[in-house]
Amino acid sequence: PRLASGEMIAAFCLTETGSGSDAASIRTRADKNPDGSWTLNGEKIWITNGGIADFYTVFARTEGESGKISAFIVERDWDGVATGAKEDKMGLRASDTTDLIFDDCRVPADHLLGQEGDGFKLAMTALDGGRIGISAQSIGVAQAALDASISYAKQRSQFGQKIAKFQGLRWMIADMATELEAARQLTMSAAAMKDQGTRYTRQASMAKLFASEMVNRVTAKAIQIHGGYGFTKDYEVERYYRDARVFTIYEGTSEIQRVVISNHLLKDKRTP
Repeated sequence: PRLASGEMIAAFCLTETGSGSDAASIRTRADKNPDGSWTLNGEKIWITNGGIADFYTVFARTEGESGKISAFIVERDWDGVATGAKEDKMGLRASDTTDLIFDDCRVPADHLLGQEGDGFKLAMTALDGGRIGISAQSIGVAQAALDASISYAKQRSQFGQKIAKFQGLRWMIADMATELEAARQLTMSAAAMKDQGTRYTRQASMAKLFASEMVNRVTAKAIQIHGGYGFTKDYEVERYYRDARVFTIYEGTSEIQRVVISNHLLKDKRTP
C-alpha cells in the first residue's frame, strides 16, 4: 500500500556485471545463518531508482554457484547496503540508475520473498509484466514524436508551401501512425490477457519487441522531419530519440524477446 500511494519507492535488483541477458548466472550470494536470517554479499548494476529507493527486491543465490536463486526484500538503511556509481546515460537522464553493493548485509528471515528457490520464477514473472510497461512507454514516446512531427510539418514552409503538403513527408507520417497503432494494439492485447489471468509471456514479448523497435524508427523519422532543428536541444524530438534508444535493451533485449517468442512457438522448454 505504501508503494501504491507513492509514499515509498522500490527498486528491482537482478542485473550484475556478468549476468545481463543471462539472468540465471547471477553470483550475488545469500548465506543462511543459524538463526534463520541471511547474509547477503554481491553487487548489482543498472538499478533503476537505486539511489533513491526505500527498499530493494534483491535476487541472490542461496545454494552455491549452480544452486537456487531466491528473492529478498532489503531496506535501504540497513548496514551493509551501499549505493555505487550513478550512470551518466545518453537518455532517460531524469531516471536514477546506479550500482548497489551488499557487504555482509544481514537480512531477517521474514524478508525472504516467497519460498527459497522461487527467485528466478519471481523475476521472470516480474519481467513479463515489465515488458508490457516498456511497450506502453514506447507508445507514449512515439506518440509524442508523432504529434511534434505533425505540428512542425504544418508550420514549417519550404519551396513556397508547408512541408506537410509534400507527399514524401505525408507518407512518413502515415507510416509512423500505422506502426504506432499496431504497437498499441499488441500492448493492449497483452495487458488484457494479464488482467484476465491467462498466460501472456509470448504476447508481452511480442508487444515489447515490436513497440520498442517501432519507437526507434518513429523518433528517427521525427528527427528527419524536423531536419537540422531536430538535431538540436531546442526541439523535444532530440530527447525522444535519445530516450527511446534503451527501450530495445532493458527489460530484455530485442534478441531475448525473439528467443522467448520462438521458443514458445517451437515448444522449446528452455524458454527464459
